[in-house]
Formats: sequence, structure tokens, C-alpha cells
Amino acid sequence: MSMSHLYGTDGDDGVEMENFEVSDWDLQNEFNPHRQRHRQTKEEATYGVWAERDSDEERPSFGGKRSRDYSAPVNFISAGLKKSAAEDLSEEDSDEDEKPVKQEEIPKEFVPKKLKTGGNFKPSQKGFVGGTKSFVDFGSWERHTKGIGQKLLQKMGYVPGRGLGKNAQGIINPIEAKQRKGKGAVGAYGSERTSQSLQDFPVVDSEEEAEEEFQKELSQWRKDPNGGKKKPKYSYKTVEELKAKGRISKQLSAPQKELSQVKVIDMTGREQKVYYSYSQISHKHNIPDDSPQQPLGKDSKPQGFALPELEHNLQLLIDITEQEIIQNDRQLQYERDMVVNLTHEIQKMSEVLSHEETAIGNLSKVLAMVEECERRMQPSCENPLTLDECAKIFETLQDKYYEEYRMSDRVDLAVAIVYPLMKDYFKNWDPLKDCTYGTEIIAKWKNLLENDELLSHSGQDLSTDAFHRLMWEIWMPYVRNIVAQWQPRNCGSMVDFLDSWVNVIPVWILDNILDQLIFPKLQKEVESWNPLTDTVPIHSWIHPWLPLMQARLEPLYSPIRNKLANALQKWHPSDSSAKLILQPWKDVFTPGSWEAFMVKNIVPKLGMCLNELIINPHQQHMDAFYWVIDWEGMISVSSLVGLLEKHFFPKWLQVLCSWLSNSPNYEEITKWYLGWKSMFSDQVLAHPSIKDKFNEALDIMNRAVSSSVGGYMQPGARENIAYLTHTERRKDFQYEAMQERREAENMAQRGIGMAASSVPMNFKDLIQTKAEEHNIVFMPVIGKRHEGKQLYTFGRIVIYIDRGVVFVQGEKTWVPTSLQSLIDMAK
Repeated sequence: MSMSHLYGTDGDDGVEMENFEVSDWDLQNEFNPHRQRHRQTKEEATYGVWAERDSDEERPSFGGKRSRDYSAPVNFISAGLKKSAAEDLSEEDSDEDEKPVKQEEIPKEFVPKKLKTGGNFKPSQKGFVGGTKSFVDFGSWERHTKGIGQKLLQKMGYVPGRGLGKNAQGIINPIEAKQRKGKGAVGAYGSERTSQSLQDFPVVDSEEEAEEEFQKELSQWRKDPNGGKKKPKYSYKTVEELKAKGRISKQLSAPQKELSQVKVIDMTGREQKVYYSYSQISHKHNIPDDSPQQPLGKDSKPQGFALPELEHNLQLLIDITEQEIIQNDRQLQYERDMVVNLTHEIQKMSEVLSHEETAIGNLSKVLAMVEECERRMQPSCENPLTLDECAKIFETLQDKYYEEYRMSDRVDLAVAIVYPLMKDYFKNWDPLKDCTYGTEIIAKWKNLLENDELLSHSGQDLSTDAFHRLMWEIWMPYVRNIVAQWQPRNCGSMVDFLDSWVNVIPVWILDNILDQLIFPKLQKEVESWNPLTDTVPIHSWIHPWLPLMQARLEPLYSPIRNKLANALQKWHPSDSSAKLILQPWKDVFTPGSWEAFMVKNIVPKLGMCLNELIINPHQQHMDAFYWVIDWEGMISVSSLVGLLEKHFFPKWLQVLCSWLSNSPNYEEITKWYLGWKSMFSDQVLAHPSIKDKFNEALDIMNRAVSSSVGGYMQPGARENIAYLTHTERRKDFQYEAMQERREAENMAQRGIGMAASSVPMNFKDLIQTKAEEHNIVFMPVIGKRHEGKQLYTFGRIVIYIDRGVVFVQGEKTWVPTSLQSLIDMAK
């Protein structure tokens, strides 16, 4: 490339001068990446501006003029072969077609200056006229060389005429060069692939598709070479399309609706247009000839129809018509929806009307029955209403008109009708003589009047529950009167009366009777009771109240114990009446209080009685011993054993020792020993202390027999005593073994009971047990739950358990059922 555009030339001697002005060429090629750049040589990098430059195209230093080096060799430019005039003309025409701007149109001042060189090379020439070199004689240049390349290839296994590679997959012919039509960049004239490359690499290049899209977009910016106008395209819409557009636009959100009412001024055309929404801009028709008017050319025809005002008015009419169609469609749809809505409302109102008519009819019948009751309650009525007939009328109301009966104010109705009849029914009633009178009729009224929804039992329910109010205001006054006249020692009739009514009257009324009426009377009577003078024992009129009052009688027990203790101060064990009075209270008092009472009031008396006992083998009086042993079931075993150890066995062993020291008859001693031992029960004999005392007596007898102190020994005495000892010890062992066996059996039974009680016997286990008893399959359904509860199959029935209730799957919902009903359904 010549640097003549940078250096000016002197017209006389042709010396190039450096030009510091910025030319248009500099501006155009400032960002051209393909412009020729000066490459710094090694010598320039070393010496900088003092380096020697041999090339003429190098930029001179800023030192001004420089003389030309005429000693340098002449550089010639090859011009090739001269073409014919026809070929030059055809090539120039093709260049003019491809160039968007002709060469003559470029001003001379923008054309780069050229160096004056010789040769026949022309700027329009694409290559040398010599033509394309043939590749048939590939490698023929090696005849001028030693042929090292061909030798290396053959040494590596190359076969001439085949491709390179392990499997000869390489190309056979070298890469061909394809000549471009013009001077554009790579790909500017389409695909540059040759026929050989298409044959070797048949894969379609994606760049070709990109090129086609680029050319298609580029053609949109070019004018039609014929200079003609495109035909206007009209868009037509049907009524259905307009309706669909109206339905879509109806679904706009609130911000879009606000934007749809914005006034828009369109100044993009030849005239100003006003739109009342952004949607009108996007949906407006394309108006023909909306481009700026072009001056008429020679061949162009004048426009025959150009009325923009008419077109604008027509467009407005079209828009108005579209809006009317859309609005009419919306109004029609609204009316249809309104018709459907009103139809449903009519159906609902008809159902409500029929329900109200039915309710009015039922209420009129109920009112007629109530008025009939009021009429029959008048004093002048020939057929007065009785309590049984009134109960039947209320049963009819409850069965046939259940909803109306539940919704009505039963309290006021019962006050007006039932209360007068109830007063008349109980006016001559004596509860102590006829305790069951009225229980059946009151049980009926309980089912009719009691409010099942009230779960509390207190006097606050009087205003909402007719039955409770009825019992409190009508029945309760009779009970108060009879309790005020009742004597607590005559408890049988009162207990029978309350037992008969306990399941009929409300719980809170029963509590009121027991706490406020019965207990004060009993407390007062206990305070006046004297165990020494009263002939009627206190347990005969206190204990019958235990099933009804239970813990309510606890405050009475302490005064009773105090009175009994005072009465036992001068008591002697020979008086058996004390046992008869105390024995009924053993299971009533708590074990601790009973044991404390015995130790304080009975055991000292028994100890004194044993101290008075005289043990005489020849003439024994057993009354005192019997008085003590008779209390064995009343006092504890430990207390009785303590009495015997302290007051009986020391004297008894002393008598035995003195008897053995005076040449006794061992047969009599044996009988005496066995006789005293038989006086004690097995429970007392099993106590270790009592067992030790009798074993001590046997040891004393064995020592007396085996000692050689005495002169004369009764024949067979030693053997008899030994046999007695062996027999008694064996009995003790047998009794201990039997006791251990009993204890083991009791422990086993207790362990079985504890194991059974330790197993969590919940409702599911109960169902499983019932299923096993009736041979019904009961198992969970794997992976199936309802509201988080596991489903089970009980036979062929699907159930689930929720808080102790079984629910069975019905037709539409789950129905609670009892366990017996479930078993019947499964069978």
C-alpha cells in the first residue's frame, strides 16, 4: 500500500514532504482494523529514531525534507497479462452493480493519492490473467528439490491418491480458493464454499442461514428498484372477533383500565390524530399512503384518490361501530348472567317459601293443640285435662312437631299448663307412706321437658330448663315439709323414698336434699346420742345412709368415736356388748383411725385381763383368756401378739419350768402343751414371735428329759418328748410350706392381674377383643386415613376410631355407631 496520502510531493523534484493535516481519509480509516500499520523492526526498537530505514514506505522522521536514495534497487510491480476490452467492460459493469455508490460519484479530494509506478496492473483487476493454477500435478515442484516432504509422508505410510490419517479419512485434494466477486469482506457475497468442500464436508453451515436472514432484513431497507409502491394491506374483522377482543379487554386489571382512558395525540403521520386509549393505537387500521408525499417523477402517475379527512372520518366511524358491538355484546352477556342468577334466586325463594309454609302449617297445628289444653284447663270445662293426658299431648308435639317443639319456649309453656296440673296431682301425697308415687309420670315429664344441651347441674338452670324448675317449685316443697317432720332414727322410710327418686330428680336437687335437709338432722341427732343410755345402736340409723351420702358422713365419725371412747372408760372385757357396738364401725372408719381407737381404748383393758389370768395346770379357769381371744378379729394381730408376749407367755413358761422340776408326768405335760397351743388360731400361731415361744417350751422339755439330774425317769418319756418335738417341728415346716405356696399363688394371681392391668386396654384393644370373640377380621388399611385417623376393616365394613367413638362409612358421610351394632353389621 502506498503512503502517498500521508506525504505530499514537490512538483519540481518529486521529494515527498510530510503532511501534518488530518484528511478525510484519516477520519474514515480511524476505526478500520484492516488498514496498513507500521510494524517496528528490531533495529528500530534498539536505536529508535536513529535507526536506518531501507524501505521507501516507512514514515520519515520529523526532520523535514529528505533526499531520495537512488542507489537502492528498483522495485517493479507485476501487472500480469493485459485483458481484452470486452472482459474489462464486463468486469467494470459487475463492479458497478455490486457497489452501492459509483467511483465517479466520489469526490477527487477523497480519493487517495497513488505513487507513480510502472506496470500494466489495473485497480479493477481481481487477479492475474494467467488463470487458476491446476492441482493435478500436486507436488510437482519437488523435482526442483530433494523431495524430502514426499519421502517423509511415504515413510509415515502415506499412499499417493489417498487421504491423510490413520484410516485415510483426510481430504485428497488441497483446499481450493474461490474468487470473490467484489472487494467486500468475507461472506459479503454469500457462501464461499467450493464444490470440493461441499463434497468433503456435506454438513450445512449455520452461517448460510444467518446470511439469508441478514439479506432478507437488508432488503427491507432498500427501495424497490422499480420505484413502485407496495399494495396497501387491509385487515378485516368479523363480529365474533370483535366480541372476543371485547371479552379479553374486559379482563384488564385496574391500572390497565386507567391507562385505557388516557388521551393520546398521535403526530407521527401527516396530520395530528387524537386517540382516547393506547389500545386504539395498537389496533388502528393501516391507512394507505400514510408516508410523506413524494414528488412526482417522469414515469409516476398522479394519485387519483387522496381524501385524508374522509379516511379519518371513516376510521372514526369504524372505531365507534366496533365499540358499540363490543358494548352490546357485554350488555347481552350481562343480561344472560342476570337471567341465570334470577332463576337460581327464584328456585331458592320457592324452597324457602315452601319451607315457611310447612312451618306455618305445623305451628298452626301446635297452636291449636295448646289452645285446646288451655280450654280444658278452665274450671267450667266438662272434660278437665289430667296430667297423663297432658303428657300424651306433649309426646305428640315432640314426635310429630319436633323442630317446633325444640324451638318453642318450653319453660313458659310448662308454667302455664303443667304446673297447675302437677300441684293438683301431688296435693295429697305423703312421701314416707307412698315413696314411689308419681315416679313414672315424673320420668315421662323429664324426657319431655329437660333440656339435654345443659350439662351443668346448678340452680342457674331454672330459667332455661322447664323440668328443673318444675321439680324445684312443685316437688321440692313437699319434700321440705316431710323432712321437717321426719325423725332421723326412723331412717328406713326416708332412705327408701330417696332411693326411689334418685334416678328421676336432678343431681343438684338430690345434693341439696342431702346437704341442706338430711345431714343437719343427722348431725343434731348424733350430738344428742348417748351410747350408755340409748337402747338403739347408732349404726342402725347411720349406716343406711352410707350408699347415698358416702363421704358426707365423715364429719359425724369423730363425735361418734369420742362418745364411744368415753363410754369404754369403765368397761371390762367381760362385757361383750362393746364388741357388738364397735364391730359394725370397723369397715366404716379408716384403718388408721380404727387401729388408733383400738390401741387407746380396748388393748389396755385386754392387757389388764391377761394380767389377772392365773395359769394352774391342775385347775385352770379359761374365762379371762376367752375374753381376750374373742377380740382377735377386732384388734390387729400385732397388737394381740404383743399382749400375749407381755402378759401371757412369761407366766406360762414359768409354770412349765416349775412343773418339769418336780418329777412330772410327761404325758400330762404333753397334753397340757397341745391343749394351750390349740387355743390359738393358725394366724396367731404363724406369727414368728408365737412360734418362738412354743419352740422355747419344747426346748425346755427336751432339756428336762435329756438331763441326768433326776433320779427316776418315766419310761418312754424321752421318746415321747422327742416325738412331740419332731411332730411339732414338722407341722411348722408343713404350715410354712403351705403358707409359701399360698403366697406364691397369690403373687402369681396378683402378677397376672398387674400384667393385665398394665396392658393399655384402650377402645381399639376392646374392639380387637370383640372381633376375636366373634371371629371377625379386624385389621388396619395400609396407607388409608380420614382426617388423620387410621382406617380399619371390621369384616367388610370400613371404620375409624376417634376419641372412643366408632365411625362407620355411610353413603355420603361417616356415621357414629355402637360396638354391638358394628358387630351385627359385620355378621
